[in-house]
Amino acid sequence: MNNSPKGFKPDPYPYHHEIELKIESLTNLGVGVGRDQGWVVQVPYALPGEKIRARIYRNHKNYSSADCVDVIDPSPERISPKCTLFGECGGCQYQHLDYGSQLEWKRNQVRDSFERIAEVEFKINETIASPKQYAYRSKLTPHFEKGNADRAFKIGFLKQGTRRSLIDVEQCPIATEGINQSLPDARTAVSDKKSSLKKGGTLLLRDTLIGVVQDPNEFVQERVGELTFQFRAGEFFQNNPFILPRLVDYVIKQSFPQKSFYLIDAYCGSGLFGLSAASHFQKVIGIEISQEGFLGAQANAKLNKISNAEFILGDATSIFGSIDSQIQPCTLIIDPPRKGCSSEFLSQTIVFGPEFIVYISCDPATQARDAKTLIDGGYSILEIQPFDLFPQTRHIECVVTLQKNS
Repeated sequence: MNNSPKGFKPDPYPYHHEIELKIESLTNLGVGVGRDQGWVVQVPYALPGEKIRARIYRNHKNYSSADCVDVIDPSPERISPKCTLFGECGGCQYQHLDYGSQLEWKRNQVRDSFERIAEVEFKINETIASPKQYAYRSKLTPHFEKGNADRAFKIGFLKQGTRRSLIDVEQCPIATEGINQSLPDARTAVSDKKSSLKKGGTLLLRDTLIGVVQDPNEFVQERVGELTFQFRAGEFFQNNPFILPRLVDYVIKQSFPQKSFYLIDAYCGSGLFGLSAASHFQKVIGIEISQEGFLGAQANAKLNKISNAEFILGDATSIFGSIDSQIQPCTLIIDPPRKGCSSEFLSQTIVFGPEFIVYISCDPATQARDAKTLIDGGYSILEIQPFDLFPQTRHIECVVTLQKNS
């Protein structure tokens, strides 16, 4: 009997066909990759060097996806995951991989992006480890479903391999202890009103200096180095506070304050990098497209008694028209969203000509793409440094330093 799901394409494998594979590598999504007579098969939670038995569940144009049903020959780097939901919950990809190997594979991910996309072979520094591999995440956003009397009410995260199905999560080992202490009450509060819920939604738990906050509009504070940053609990702020001071210190060092007099902080948000570096420069100019972030950066400058920082409300694609072209030599800090920078912004950057560019990104692929544009525009890479802000997951933060060619 054919029990394949609707829309399943039976070429090159029938549904739930089983094959033995030798896993060769990991994708940038943390998925194991093997080949069956040259055909690529991707298998979540399988590790390089392992021989496994895989069960096909989807055929794509250029590869197939499969589940790992048995590890015949395990990798020496395989360890027991701490979370009982690992493999079902889609939040973590690497709990079964020892931490040193996680760091090396993330470094490889950065190297692959720069070689393949930027067409640059450059030494990638060893990934800087997080001081905490678990209990580090200071913001958690579990989802919940619309109330339905016909099924159990779930509060948690997307189930591995799905786009809509939730898996119930009572505790999360990568979240801080404070969040895990608050999570049961937060779950109970929303569960008690499930019968009245007309649609699903998302909870917020953010661990701050004043404790765990659940109201996204409440103002909270985070301490980074010598400075205090205030922002609304629902706004973006880096959520591994244990490694954040080291990341900030590195960005300041790579900004070369001994050679640059001015610092421009594009996509400045609440002012984390610009304000942290302000004491090293004659003047800091921060640009923020969000009025909330712009006002927050101004407030944080006042909160920390920083007088040499100016903030401009505007799109990063047009910032250079608001800045005196005479503020040279200068360093430009770029910390864009995952999608990276627009071509307009990069073109204007090249024309403006900062002496140094420090590019921070959570996506090495878009970072490498943008770096290629900057290299073609007259810049050279000085250093590439990955940081592990997100242990046990596939995510990696990377800082690339570039200098204008003389």
